[in-house]
This record gives sequence, C-alpha cells and structure tokens, in this order.
Amino acid sequence: MDFEKHCWAEIDLDAIRHNFAYIQQAVGGPVCAVVKADAYGHGDAVTARVLQQAGAAAFAVSCLGEGRHLRRHGITKPILILGYADPAHAAVLAQEDIATACFSTEYAQALSAAAVQAGVRVKVHLKVDTGMGRIGFAVRSGFEDAIRELEALYTLPGLDICGIFQHFAVADSNAPADLAYTEEQYSLFTRVVDRLQADGFATGTVHCANSAAQLRHPEWRRDMTRAGIIVYGLDPSGDAHFPALRPALSLHCIVTFVKELRPGQCVSYGRTFTAEHPMRVATVCVGYADGYPRTLSGGQGQGVMCIHGRPAPVVGRVCMDQTLVDVTDIPDVKMGDDVIVFGPGAGDDADTIAQKTDTINYEIVCGLARRVARVYKQNGTVCKIWNDLEETT
Repeated sequence: MDFEKHCWAEIDLDAIRHNFAYIQQAVGGPVCAVVKADAYGHGDAVTARVLQQAGAAAFAVSCLGEGRHLRRHGITKPILILGYADPAHAAVLAQEDIATACFSTEYAQALSAAAVQAGVRVKVHLKVDTGMGRIGFAVRSGFEDAIRELEALYTLPGLDICGIFQHFAVADSNAPADLAYTEEQYSLFTRVVDRLQADGFATGTVHCANSAAQLRHPEWRRDMTRAGIIVYGLDPSGDAHFPALRPALSLHCIVTFVKELRPGQCVSYGRTFTAEHPMRVATVCVGYADGYPRTLSGGQGQGVMCIHGRPAPVVGRVCMDQTLVDVTDIPDVKMGDDVIVFGPGAGDDADTIAQKTDTINYEIVCGLARRVARVYKQNGTVCKIWNDLEETT
C-alpha cells in the first residue's frame, strides 16, 4: 500500500474498536454510530465498516448523500438522516432503505405527497424538540398542540413511522442550570413517548441520548443511543471527560525544506515574524487548506508540531499549503522527516488546538480536507488507505 507522503491523517482502528466496545459496555444496549461529516473527519467508508463489524445497531448521517455513500460501501444496517432530506427524493430514500427525520407537519406532508407519487413508503423517525430549538415538534412551548400534530402524521400515506427521538442541548455541561435543563428535556421527551403510546400510536425505536448523555446517564438508553464524538476517542466537552476513550486520529506531514535564519530575516506572509537571533526553521507541507487553522500562526496561541519527538513551534503565518516551524533545538532535521502536526502525545492534539482557536475538538477533526489521505492502522500496521484525490481504498 504505497502513497505519497505529503499530508495525511492516521486513524487507529484499534482505538475506534476499543471506544465502541467501551460505549456498548457502558450503555448496556444497542448503539447507533454517528458517522456524519465523513465520520467526523475519520473517513466514513472505512470507519463505518469497522463499526458495523463491531456490532453497531445503526448509523446516523446528516443528509441523503452521506447515507447513499455508506450503502455503496457495504453498510447494510439501518441508516437514519438526522437532518433534512429533500422530499423530492422520496423514491431514493425508499430504494436505499434510508430513514429520515420528520420534524414538522409541513415537511411530513411534502414527504408523504412525494412518496405517494413515487409509489413508495419512506421510513421516518419523528423528531421532537424538547429544548434544542433547531428542528422538531415544539413540545416545550405547546405540548398538547404538538401531540395533536404528531398523532395526525400517522394518517399520512406513504410514511412508515418507525422511530422517535430528540437531542440534548447541554448534556455535556456541569453547570447546575444545565444539569436541570437536561433532566427537563428527558422528562419532557418521556412524557411525549408515553402519551403517544397511551393513545395507541406505535413509536418504534425510541432514542434520545447523545454522546455525553449515554455515558453520564446509561439509564436513559431507551431502545438505542447515538454515539458520535466519543466513538473517535474525543470528549464531548471539558466538563464531560471520559478517561477510557482513546483518540483515534493524528495528522501528519513531512519536512520539505530547512534553512538558517539570521537576525532580522522574516518568514511568511505579512512579515509577522522576524528572527531576533540565529535559528533554524523548517517548512512543512500542511496548511489551512488541509484543515490546520490559520489562527495557529506564530505568536500568542501558536501551534506546536512534533518532529523527532520534540516540540516544533509554528513561526510566522500558516499558509494555505505550507507552514514554518522552529527546529533550532531539534538536531538533524532534514527534508523528508515525518512531522506530527497534531495528535495523541504530540505537541498539540485536537483539544489543545480547539482551546487555542476558541472552538471545539469536533471542528478540528471535521475540518480536515478531503485531499488529506486517510491512512488506517491496526496493530500498528497500515491496513487500508483512502486517497480521495486518487479515488483509492
């Protein structure tokens, strides 16, 4: 399995298997693996197959295209679209056996009409808004009205209601008000499910717990939980820390050039860095077009890469495809040397980069570009390579 060493992400499949086994044991019930956004940057085609083998009960995606991509790569388990699927594609949803969220009467009627016209039945999971405030039937602001709307959906032709779910807004927070809000969300969701069932309406698969909620409240597992960021070994937040998780992804590149700087010499755009003393800097082939944030440019909050096991701080501005790092204190750095841009045990990981760039670890791993090859390892050995530019796997 040969590939050009330029900029690539290494994904530890053993870590993903470990994390999923830990989640299954903690939850004690079926777990849906959330693999939207290209499996949070880890590559959905390979990652989903590993999770299917590991016993994932279902998969969650954000759109029809992601669901179809899983089907093309051998995923046979149930797939649920958590967001919007164009009703005009009702026939494709049915053909691919992909369920979608049903979050409003307007949407349900449009999907029903399209399904009837196509002569198909589309699987849907009712989406209840208990306090997230994005999409869903607003049971928090008008319980009885929302119940009437939900129950009316069962009369619409062409729809197969096979599940019901909601999403927690602050399940990863320890703030007292947020803990109370999460409890309220769960209580309200339970009221909805109980009421529908008492009125004689089958709710199908009931699921409400996201990454943080299922590990903090395994008793809320219902028929299934949805595991996202924790599958990949990252914590949902600083408040929701789970030491048993193993981060699966690290970003790598190589040194392309090493030069000596004399005092007064500048590097990179904007001349934001000027050497104050003799130093050595290395150019490495990673930049913001690969997903390495420009806000990690040299200065306050600068990024720190790892070369020969030692820290290499970023100097000057991060460019689109190249970045410079200080290697003055790292002996024998040369063209072709491996660089750990970020990852477990390196100068930075997804969490520290998130802190430095005022965001969350989700955005760091999801932001990796498609041009970055995904190199999969198990037992420390490369077993698969996904190179989107060459369309190889």
